[in-house]
Amino acid sequence: MIRFGLRLTLAGGREAATRLVLVALAVTLGVGLLLTTLAGIHAVDAQNDRFAWLETGAAGAQHSTGGDPLWWRLTADTFHGRQIGRVDVAATGPGSDVPPGLPRLPGPGELYASPRLAQLLHDAPADELGNRYPGRLVGIIGSAGLPAPDSLILVAGHTAAELSQLAGADEVPGISTTTPSACNGPCYAIGIDANGISLVLSVVTAALLFPVLIFIGSATRLSAARREQRFAALRLVGATPQQVRVIATVESTAAAVLGVVAGFALFYALRPVLAPIPFTGAPFFVDDLSPSVLDVLLVAVGVPVAAAVTARLALRRVTISPLGVSRRVTPPAVRAWRLVPLLVGLAELAWFVVAGRPATTNEQIYAYTAGILITMAGLVIAGPWLTLTGSRLMIRRAGRPARLLAGRRLADDPRAGFRAISGLVLALFVGTVAVGLITSIDAAEAAPSETAAGRSTLLADLTDWSTRPPSSPVEAVPPQVTTDLQAISGVRAVVPVRLVSFTDQLPTGAVSCADLAAVPALGRCPAGAAAVRIEPGLAGSRFLPATWPTWDLSAGQLADLPVQTVAVVTDGSAAAIERARTVLETGLPTTYPGFAPETIAESNAQRARLNAQYRQLADVVILTSLPIAGCTLAVSVVAGLNDRRRPFGLLRLTGAPLSTLRRVVVLESAVPLLVGAAVAIGIGFLTAGLFLRSQLDYALHAPGGAYYVMVAVGLLAALAVLASTLPVLRRMTAPEAARFE
Repeated sequence: MIRFGLRLTLAGGREAATRLVLVALAVTLGVGLLLTTLAGIHAVDAQNDRFAWLETGAAGAQHSTGGDPLWWRLTADTFHGRQIGRVDVAATGPGSDVPPGLPRLPGPGELYASPRLAQLLHDAPADELGNRYPGRLVGIIGSAGLPAPDSLILVAGHTAAELSQLAGADEVPGISTTTPSACNGPCYAIGIDANGISLVLSVVTAALLFPVLIFIGSATRLSAARREQRFAALRLVGATPQQVRVIATVESTAAAVLGVVAGFALFYALRPVLAPIPFTGAPFFVDDLSPSVLDVLLVAVGVPVAAAVTARLALRRVTISPLGVSRRVTPPAVRAWRLVPLLVGLAELAWFVVAGRPATTNEQIYAYTAGILITMAGLVIAGPWLTLTGSRLMIRRAGRPARLLAGRRLADDPRAGFRAISGLVLALFVGTVAVGLITSIDAAEAAPSETAAGRSTLLADLTDWSTRPPSSPVEAVPPQVTTDLQAISGVRAVVPVRLVSFTDQLPTGAVSCADLAAVPALGRCPAGAAAVRIEPGLAGSRFLPATWPTWDLSAGQLADLPVQTVAVVTDGSAAAIERARTVLETGLPTTYPGFAPETIAESNAQRARLNAQYRQLADVVILTSLPIAGCTLAVSVVAGLNDRRRPFGLLRLTGAPLSTLRRVVVLESAVPLLVGAAVAIGIGFLTAGLFLRSQLDYALHAPGGAYYVMVAVGLLAALAVLASTLPVLRRMTAPEAARFE
């Protein structure tokens, strides 16, 4: 039977070959997408793991042990808006551990740089970048020490006596093995917190899993439905139910195996294209986009098994009786209990609004992913009942034969009616959740539009946040620093903001109104004021007040306060900004590792980067799920037309106009589509609102017009798919289609 099944599959003529190709293509697309999302999660984890050695000086980090201790200091720098991680290191003995990617620890005055940073050091003028890192470049950091191919990292060598005197340096027993995510957030300003990205990628995987499985199932059912007549004939000539099951399994498994092989080939062919996409704010190494062995086994084995099971379930009528194909009865009616899983999924998400979100990121991943999966499954389960409700409304208002026929057919088998549009309904749900989340997060965290003053104003924060209250070691800006800054072409003003500690223990500054007038990006003084209380850290944020409150300080009292921030106003040119940044970094002490001089625009860009990453992931979900849903709809419509070839042919013979049959086909898909779309969009907004309220304590904001255009285009595309199948009705309903053999 296995050999016979393979012969029917591979040598069954053009129809069998077409059927095999369609199923294989469906499985190829599904496998490629599943592998991509699974590999994406692995890539995020791999990138996060390579940040671990940069967290060596972080409090609470776990270290390798057994060697001599070493001195370590991590700081962040910026060049043309790109973050640079600088590690100052000094060995205390010959057995000190070496960071990954380095052949040895650099000695005093020696530098190791990542490939991209080494190129920048070679190309950029020294007064814009190279002067910040005095020393001799002796080597390149290997890929084992680079989170991303374009990472900007520098390791500078010192003596232990020299480095131990620098603020922020720590003596550590070895190299950190703790990732930024294990710190429940980046331990320093260098690194990513993969927890949030893993949470979103897990939801992405769940969001893509259902449409992909529905697509594979629809394509497999197309193959199964067109084989029912042949298998019924085999039963009539003496084939046993077991033999028919074997043949059906062989045909479905052969197509699925071909699809799995092609899906793996598609995934590995697309890896070089996918790796440069900065989902985490940085591209991946190609090798990072590799699913685990368990993922490979699950996809390679699970997809063919699922295809075979689906085909056997679709052919259960034939295996029961050879007359099961021609003698069909109305399936059992659907009941309102189908709404229960949907309500359970929403109740699970609503519970976290009342009781609070889970404590850890892993618990949040499990909780929210489970809630969204249950809600998506609930939509699929409730879909036939919603379709039945829509069909009954259509029957009650039927004024034409096409509407009555479509309503009766939908009421007779609402499961089949909803199955054709289930993929699109899930795509609308996923897209609505993604758009609702991103729109609401942007509305809650958005900074004002970037201005010329924000792009040209450089702020150097000198606050030591490790003390309570926060302090500053700088009583005044050194005259040489001021002179060097003013000598730079393009620098227009150098303004110190003084540090004042208030009872709330937050560092707040004070500045004279004469100086503040030269820095419009920091706000303005009220009329008649000589000095104001100011918080420069709010510069460029949506919390910046129109005017700062007056502060009663004389010029002498203001000059006696230590410096909190140095504001440098430039003409906005990249050369002036980078030269001023170099002077600030080399001429002022850095007391708190991680804060480099930044323009206001660069600071806002850092705050918006995470939202941009989530927006990219949302775009991936939307742009991927909609084509899958469209393919599912096309396959389902073709399968439905094949199933109804004979009854439609009989209707043509009895005098039904072809136009009436076309309206029946459109209504049978359009009614469940519109009903399901309305419910999916509403449930999607509700799901997004529950997640936002429990996880972030944000309110749901309505999306802009682009979302509604996207929905309209998606629905019009679905109707276009329906319209594309109508021309085949004439051929399929020809008189010979109604012939009984």
